[in-house]
Amino acid sequence: MSASLLPILPHDDHDAGSVRQRLPKWLKRPLPQAGMQFTSNVIADLKLETVCESAKCPNQTECWSQKTATFMILGNVCTRPCGFCSVLKGKTETVQLDEPSRVAEAAHRLGLKYVVITSVTRDDLPDGGANHFYECVLAVRERLGAKIEVLTPDFRGNRAAIHRVIESRPDVFNHNTETVPRLYDRVRRNAEYQRTLDLLKQIKDEVPEMVTKSGLMLGLGETREELLEVCSDLRDVGVDMLTLGQYLQPTAEHLPVERYVTPAEFDEIGEQMRGLGFSMVASGPFVRSSYHAGEMADVVHVEDFGSRREI
Repeated sequence: MSASLLPILPHDDHDAGSVRQRLPKWLKRPLPQAGMQFTSNVIADLKLETVCESAKCPNQTECWSQKTATFMILGNVCTRPCGFCSVLKGKTETVQLDEPSRVAEAAHRLGLKYVVITSVTRDDLPDGGANHFYECVLAVRERLGAKIEVLTPDFRGNRAAIHRVIESRPDVFNHNTETVPRLYDRVRRNAEYQRTLDLLKQIKDEVPEMVTKSGLMLGLGETREELLEVCSDLRDVGVDMLTLGQYLQPTAEHLPVERYVTPAEFDEIGEQMRGLGFSMVASGPFVRSSYHAGEMADVVHVEDFGSRREI
């Protein structure tokens, strides 16, 4: 078996699934910095959720210190029991109709020029929350005219729901692939690989100039060959931007890390994926979907849809 086909295995001194692996030195993050409190106060005052907190993002210290955050709409309880995610599962909350205006106000107070909006998955709603995304995008654009990226669930493949989000004309439409198809049943329960590809293709079919983006976690047991196949599929449906980051086990109850990919390997993988023709590839241990999202968008010269009429 060639090296590219070898599964990513745990370090020799740890057994995956028994004890949580000790973080390697390149995954250490600094202690909270002074600027974090301002961001925290804004989020608390406006009673908003962020994926930074709910998903235990390792970049929260850095981002909040720079007065930026990724807003998570539609509550903080998800309807899908994914094995990698620390967002709460269970009884969902009533959709808050004033949330779009509060998100817009938070973006204004933080002085954001690039706003990322994501959500929990709401399979309990007929449209999966698509119209709420629409309202949030419009509210932010009206309040401060910033560029906007949405990071959405798959809406169970509901094409009308996906179209509704497209109608809001986000500058970047992001939907994560998360992992390779072989691992979906374990990692991304109740999701379908083809459904993800179909969603990303629909965006390009409807608005070819809209920038699309997707991301995967590494270290869950995927092989290099599988990763290459997935990224080739993403290019085939027109995905422009790709993020590749290290999966980190949020709690002992979540899927174990099969391997910590080294920074050198991330660099090598990133170069390989750039060869497929993506406009931008961010590959590194701390890379996340919305990490430095504005800078990624600047690199690919994302068009500003804010002044355009709705489709």
